[in-house]
Amino acid sequence: MEHPLGLAPGKIIAVHLNYRSRAAERGRTPAVPSYFLKPASSLSWSGRPVVRPAGCELLAFEGEIAIIIGARAHRVPRHRALDHVAGYTAANDFGVYDFKHADLGSNLRAKGQDGYTPVGPAILETADPSALWLRTYVNGELAQEAHTDELLFGFDLLIADLSRLMTLEPGDIILAGTPAGSTVVRPGDVVEVELEGAGRLRNQVVADSRDLGDFGVQPRVTDEVRAAAYGSAPIPASGPAGLDEPTLAALRSVSTATLSSQLRKRGIDHHFIEGVRPARPDLRMVGVARTLRYLPLREDVFDEIGGGMNAQKRTVEEIRPGEVLVIEARGEQGAGTLGDILALRALRRGAAGVVTDGGLRDSPSFAGLELPAYFAVAHAAVLGRRHVPMDSQIPVACGGVLVMPGDVLVGDAEGVVVIPPRLAAEVARDAARQEAEERFIYERVDEGASIDGLYPMNRVWREAYEERERAR
Repeated sequence: MEHPLGLAPGKIIAVHLNYRSRAAERGRTPAVPSYFLKPASSLSWSGRPVVRPAGCELLAFEGEIAIIIGARAHRVPRHRALDHVAGYTAANDFGVYDFKHADLGSNLRAKGQDGYTPVGPAILETADPSALWLRTYVNGELAQEAHTDELLFGFDLLIADLSRLMTLEPGDIILAGTPAGSTVVRPGDVVEVELEGAGRLRNQVVADSRDLGDFGVQPRVTDEVRAAAYGSAPIPASGPAGLDEPTLAALRSVSTATLSSQLRKRGIDHHFIEGVRPARPDLRMVGVARTLRYLPLREDVFDEIGGGMNAQKRTVEEIRPGEVLVIEARGEQGAGTLGDILALRALRRGAAGVVTDGGLRDSPSFAGLELPAYFAVAHAAVLGRRHVPMDSQIPVACGGVLVMPGDVLVGDAEGVVVIPPRLAAEVARDAARQEAEERFIYERVDEGASIDGLYPMNRVWREAYEERERAR
């Protein structure tokens, strides 16, 4: 399909850092410009959707000015460089940070996807490039604003620099960098980039309904990648599954027994991970599931994928603060599934706990770790005796319970319950209320009261309870 601006670039060249505010945000100021290529197939225009791939979370916008080459440029001097420009327009250099690890430097899969370089809606053919304003809006709110007097490298320098070593052809596009304020957007968000005098480029983010496929590189996110994606914007509070502080406080205070009764009231009976015990009964656990699956040992498969940075070690290195590592070991008790070194690494990365329905290796060391750990048995053998570490962040079965990535897990001395994220806030609230009532009942029984009419409370006892609560 022909682009409405009539563009047919042979190449799209993007500058890494070119605004002082962005350089300050990144903590480094380059002495010379550096570049990467985006494929021409990434070109798009105003009104077209920007698709976030399935399994990804960190799609970020970058409002930019696109320099459109109008005449062939090869070894042009800086003072003649702008003579080769056809005009300027707004651009958005979208990128999905979940693939940054795949092509370090080139950004091919992070920024080269179809539709990830929308430009438009009009070309500004006569303008002073030293006097342009660029603004980006997300859902109508200003996110970026910069003037070209903030550029580290002017448009003339970029053209002269590139043309020293390659020929710029008519239609080629140079993306001149983004100012501070680039951050993550989600499906449903609308991003608009305005180059003053050339209108607003408008694109909506949508989620890809198609599965990414289980071959090739897969999305991967670390704390460092997340920080880079959000830039100077605050990273959303990572109370597990987006839980607010009152919900977290309630989950940290109530027993798994109370949570269990609340889940049963909501029709969820299969929520208690069976057959596991705590390494430290004194520690409580609240966090979000990061899942890891082990399959039965097959020696040739283990030889191929079980060594080095296998799925187990990669998962530990990907753990985010507040996450619980949940290991599906099929209830197999003939080998360890995790040892103290990897557990310590998980703790240093901010893990909230570990749950495995298999064996725990180096189990005596866990008594000294401030990491809640739940396991079936202690076992000295390495996992390669019975398991192949296969994959992570997929639904797993642990202790007879289905655990989805992102589920909320709460553990105490009695065991571990699994709570669907959508129910966590109301379950926590009602569990806290239930425990307050049960404390009242316990105190009355301790004073010698009969349980008849007290447990559960009849009208008289409930009025007494509510009067006490009002007096507090």
